[in-house]
Amino acid sequence: MSVLELRDVTKTYGGVTALDSIDLTVEAGTFHCLVGPNGSGKTTLFRTVLGLTRPTSGSVSLPEGRVGCGFQRANVYRELTVGENLSVFGELMGATDDEWRDELVTTLRLDRVMDRTAADLSGGFAKKLDLALALLDKPDVLFLDEPLGDLDDVSKTCLLDFLGEYRDAGNAIVVSTHHLTDFDSLVDHLTVLYDGDIVVDADRQELDFDGHDSLQELYVDRVLSLERADEPEP
Repeated sequence: MSVLELRDVTKTYGGVTALDSIDLTVEAGTFHCLVGPNGSGKTTLFRTVLGLTRPTSGSVSLPEGRVGCGFQRANVYRELTVGENLSVFGELMGATDDEWRDELVTTLRLDRVMDRTAADLSGGFAKKLDLALALLDKPDVLFLDEPLGDLDDVSKTCLLDFLGEYRDAGNAIVVSTHHLTDFDSLVDHLTVLYDGDIVVDADRQELDFDGHDSLQELYVDRVLSLERADEPEP
């Protein structure tokens, strides 16, 4: 069952086309990875899907269910403590499952900083708080932009295990990243953006690895081949 559909989505800024006639579908119960070099359109695509910017043309269809999102830069109340942020956001969302909140706190190792203000958090703990807030309402579709940024290796491992379990429970997870290797074991579907276009969009089992040993190698080789093709003739 599809939980997100983009049809012929184009986004322009002046004379620059950030997204060019994008068609994309995300299925329930899948880990969908979105990758591409800097300037490929990943951030614009995320902002368009989340309604933070409107497409110039085309349509975006999201589910009726709950949607969670975590950003590269933590979106929290800096003057409140970690515990207060969780309480305030929980009230705003109508998230009343205290056991689920406690599980998030434990999984993301936030228990040691519950009384610390968000302004005083390290980059890693600020990222963990943002992730907890994204998950607080048990979203059916979870959008994450570089969720492992600033996290230590232990926290990364715990989060990846948790995301795998969350996907296996039937939820869709869409991750935008520059570091595909970190998510290799979880990826069900790969979408590669290049210069505003989708150049790879396939389930993992449908991908032609053509001698490549990993998704990362496949992705990098595809981008490099496109860059070489774009180079002017000498």
